[in-house]
Amino acid sequence: MNTKVNPFNPASRMRVIHLLIGPALFFICYFLLPETFFATAAARGAIGTIAWMAYWWITGPVDFAVTGFLPIALNAIFQMCDMSLVISNYADEIILLLLGASIITATWEVTGLDKRIASMFLMLIGSNLRSQIVFWFLLTTILSSVLPNAVVCAAITPIAVSMLKYIGIHEIGEDKISSMILMTIAYGAGVGGLASPLGGAMNLVTVQYLQQITGQEFIYWHWVIRFLPIMLVLVLSNILYLIFCVKKGENLGGSKEYFEQQYKSMGKMSFEEKWALGLFAVATILAFTRQLYQAYLPGLKPAYVFIACAIICFIVMKPDGNRLINWKSAQQKVIWDLLYIFAGGLAAGTLINESGAADAIGKAMDSMGLTGGFFTIFIIITITLLMSDMTSNTATAAVAMPIVISIVQGIGLNPIPFIYVATIGVNVSYMLPTSIRAIPVGYGLKPSFMMKKGIGMTVMVIILMSVLAWAMVKYWPAFSTI
Repeated sequence: MNTKVNPFNPASRMRVIHLLIGPALFFICYFLLPETFFATAAARGAIGTIAWMAYWWITGPVDFAVTGFLPIALNAIFQMCDMSLVISNYADEIILLLLGASIITATWEVTGLDKRIASMFLMLIGSNLRSQIVFWFLLTTILSSVLPNAVVCAAITPIAVSMLKYIGIHEIGEDKISSMILMTIAYGAGVGGLASPLGGAMNLVTVQYLQQITGQEFIYWHWVIRFLPIMLVLVLSNILYLIFCVKKGENLGGSKEYFEQQYKSMGKMSFEEKWALGLFAVATILAFTRQLYQAYLPGLKPAYVFIACAIICFIVMKPDGNRLINWKSAQQKVIWDLLYIFAGGLAAGTLINESGAADAIGKAMDSMGLTGGFFTIFIIITITLLMSDMTSNTATAAVAMPIVISIVQGIGLNPIPFIYVATIGVNVSYMLPTSIRAIPVGYGLKPSFMMKKGIGMTVMVIILMSVLAWAMVKYWPAFSTI
């Protein structure tokens, strides 16, 4: 029997509604945002672009990667900033890093290394979901405290995905357990960045402003001491929240003993597996230890290390005479969605910064009559955290720090503690698939799931950090110095 599909069934009608609401949000922002703060059409358009992208990412009427191209199309029509600045985000260094990592990890599936890694992690950690969450969160938090969080998230996520595929979970977005694990990795990578200046470029921006204000060199271990109480509260609260989101006894299936048997039954690692693992290890280690060779190879940044190792994947010959991987196989396994979602988030951030929208947000802050008390701290943390959700952490730091300094100096207060306060919001964000949060979404995590869980986390963190930061500013003299 030939059955016709009704294009006007409830699901199709809902999709059309979601499609229309996206541009409607854009035009509402474009025409109705108050000109008192958003004086230019470009600034209003940038805010509208974020609203459109966020809505489509959450409701999913088109593929998530397609939404990532909206900044190009909208900027071509409404000319919010120089198009070359927008386009450059789609060939950003992090995009190349993610492409290289995706190609290298594609060899895992071809060689069977993914099954070996998965069984090893399941054997060591067990299948209890709460144990898995604590492990992945602490692992990424610790690594991100001394390494760029994007590199950590890009390196750790495919390992977790391999484990999940091994136990039969191939549709990440349709499974709560796998979604929780990937989201946990993104959260840990974000939180860990706050622990030291080495956690990301956004912290180096903060250090630069601190040195400009004081005229003194900033000692990195001072950062660790000042943010230690904040890190302890953040880590504990994030873990408790994530554990609360899963049921007691929920697990991935199987037991440690079972996975131990599976691991032992695989025998010795094959020639192909050693190459697949070795190239990933070399790329990761070189990316993590760049400071050791930077003076000798200044151009060999982490992104280019991963690309170089990815090229080697196509050169290595197996004992049977075939290549480790060829382009036809690689392009089918590369997570292309990941690249375009990440790039779209970066491009949206460029629109916010270059159109004047970020400056307009700063003027709105300045008009609130801030006096330096709890409300000031609450506003700084809230706005910087939400800006970090809309754009990259580094871009938020570059825009927010001078605004915060200007406001605080304007009311005659020491800006140093408030720079530290802003740094909290710059580092942590949970809701939208921008910056490092695009990585798990690229591997299948639904933005709607991230938003649903992220709202509660965001509210909790804003309240906790506002109270803690206020207490530290008021009662801890060291928090007012570098």
